[in-house]
Amino acid sequence: MSAVTTTAPVSLERTVPPFGGFNLRFLGIELKRRIRNYRTLVFTVVFPVAMYFMVGYPQRDVPLIDHQPIASGGLSVAAYIMVSMAVYGAMMSATASGAAVALERSLGWSRQLRLTPLSPVAAVATKVIAGMLFGLLAIVATYLAGALTGVRMSWSQWIVSALVAWLLGAAVFTALGLMMGYLVPGENAMQLTSLVIVFLAFIGGLFYPVSMMPQVLQDVAAWTPVFGIGELSRAPLTGAGFDLGAFLNVLLWLALFIAGTAALFRRDTQRV
Repeated sequence: MSAVTTTAPVSLERTVPPFGGFNLRFLGIELKRRIRNYRTLVFTVVFPVAMYFMVGYPQRDVPLIDHQPIASGGLSVAAYIMVSMAVYGAMMSATASGAAVALERSLGWSRQLRLTPLSPVAAVATKVIAGMLFGLLAIVATYLAGALTGVRMSWSQWIVSALVAWLLGAAVFTALGLMMGYLVPGENAMQLTSLVIVFLAFIGGLFYPVSMMPQVLQDVAAWTPVFGIGELSRAPLTGAGFDLGAFLNVLLWLALFIAGTAALFRRDTQRV
């Protein structure tokens, strides 16, 4: 009489880890990959600092507001340019982190991640956090260059302008980078995105004050995603106060980029 063997039923359900699989180790891998990309470091950290030294530093003795001399506690034009360059650095670094999705898709890395318990939300959240941390690095480097070369502001101006530039700039342009990463194939995504960012920075008033542009360009600048971030970041320096229009500009573009990323991500998932 042969013995009867029983086999325990095998569950085909995949256990979803807490937080959709989000973990600090995967975030650390993302950050290491960004730091090892020297081309990205140059454009996101070195370039904003270099632009500050070329454009802002020579104007460290020029008052930002005519009736507020620097000797009496007024701010210099260098402080205004420093904040603008920090915004640019945050934009570039955040966009680069998002656009890296295109290269990952071409190498098959995105397909490999979909075989793991990592949820799409956790994967996108990891890239957003990595982009924001990299953006913070660009802001700290630019602000440090300004502080070491004589830029003087109150503590509230330093902190508020940096937080606005970081939180708003990194959030909006990480979303843009992700959208471009799912829209444009391979390494072309980063090249195209860099050109778009430079154009937006010029037309949006980071390299050239909007008030000094022709009226037609001023009208166009007010609708760019850079305009609202720049205006809100420099508001603590200019004393302009909270600009509801600039804030709505930021919210509008953030919503559009997130919606575009979600639509393209679903399309990309369906093809795999």
